[in-house]
Amino acid sequence: MAKLGLSIGIALLAVYSSVASAEHGIEVTMNQAKILKLSRVADTIVIGNPEIADASVQDGSTVVLTGRGFGVTNIVVLDEAGAPIIDEQVTVTRSTASTVRIYRRATVQTLSCTPYCESSYKTDAERQSETDMSSQ
Repeated sequence: MAKLGLSIGIALLAVYSSVASAEHGIEVTMNQAKILKLSRVADTIVIGNPEIADASVQDGSTVVLTGRGFGVTNIVVLDEAGAPIIDEQVTVTRSTASTVRIYRRATVQTLSCTPYCESSYKTDAERQSETDMSSQ
């Protein structure tokens, strides 16, 4: 009986995790891409703020979403009749795996440590974000 209760608990946790992640929309890491498979062919794709995320069409039912800058925006994908296929919030975050941030008074330096620590590539949006963070 204890195993049955544990199995039900694990199943409920898995359902809750998938629902919780769906409530937060789509998460993309800065300078990385995520593939979105659509249930039907897309006709129109709109990104709320193209400085945060960008979308390109691979084929009619595949969209590649790329994180360009930090923040939150949205993606709306419509079919030929104008009906929404996707209408989701997109959150672009910084990759925290294998990175080190060094704070020197008002400046911030991000190092990529894979396996040796060296300066990481930064887009204009990332430089602006770091400038904004250090001025607060």
